[in-house]
Amino acid sequence: MTGQHWPVVLATTGASGQIYALRALKYLLQAEYIVELVLSQGAYRVWSDEMGVKIPAVPQQEMFWREQVGVPTAGKLICHHWRDIGAGIASGSYRTQGMVVMPCSMGTVAKLAAGLSGDLIERAADVHLKEGRRLVLVPRETPLSLIHLRNLTTLAEAGARIVPAIPAWYHQPQSILDLVDFVVARALDQLGIDCVPWQRWS
Repeated sequence: MTGQHWPVVLATTGASGQIYALRALKYLLQAEYIVELVLSQGAYRVWSDEMGVKIPAVPQQEMFWREQVGVPTAGKLICHHWRDIGAGIASGSYRTQGMVVMPCSMGTVAKLAAGLSGDLIERAADVHLKEGRRLVLVPRETPLSLIHLRNLTTLAEAGARIVPAIPAWYHQPQSILDLVDFVVARALDQLGIDCVPWQRWS
C-alpha cells in the first residue's frame, strides 16, 4: 500500500464545533480517501445538542455519516467505537497518513499532554506522537487558561500541529460554511491534503 492510500484518522471529541469534523469527512470521502472515524464519548452528546440528531451505534454509522455528508459511495469509511482500543489505529505498526482531532476538547488536550490513553482517540493520538507521524489538533475553546496553553505547548514540542479553530476573512467568506471550510482546509494542509474548495491567498 503506497503512502497516498494509507488511511486518514479523523477523530472528534466533546468540544463545540462538530460541524468541522462533518465537513472534513465530506471532503475526504469526496476525494476518495480512506477515513477511519472515531468519536469520543462526549462527542455523542455534543453532536446531539448542536446538530439535533442522535448518532446510531457503530455498526449502523457508515450509512448515517454518508447521509449526513451527502457522499453515498465515494471513498472508504471505517467507523470505530471510542472504547475499541484493539482497533488497528491503536497500533504503531498500523500505517496512516496522519490523524486529525477536530474539534479537540481541552480535556483531550490535557490527557494527551500527560501521555494518558484511556480511549481509542487518546491511544491513536499517542501512537502518532510516538511514531513521529502527523498529528493535528484543532482546539475549540475560548478563553484559553494558562493550563490549556501549557498543555498545547507540550504537545507542540512533542510534534503535534496545533490549528486553532480560528477562521480568516481574506478569502471573502459569504457564509458560515465558508468560515468552517477555511479551518478544515488549514487543518488538512498539515497532512499534505488539499481537497477543500476554497480561495487561497494569491
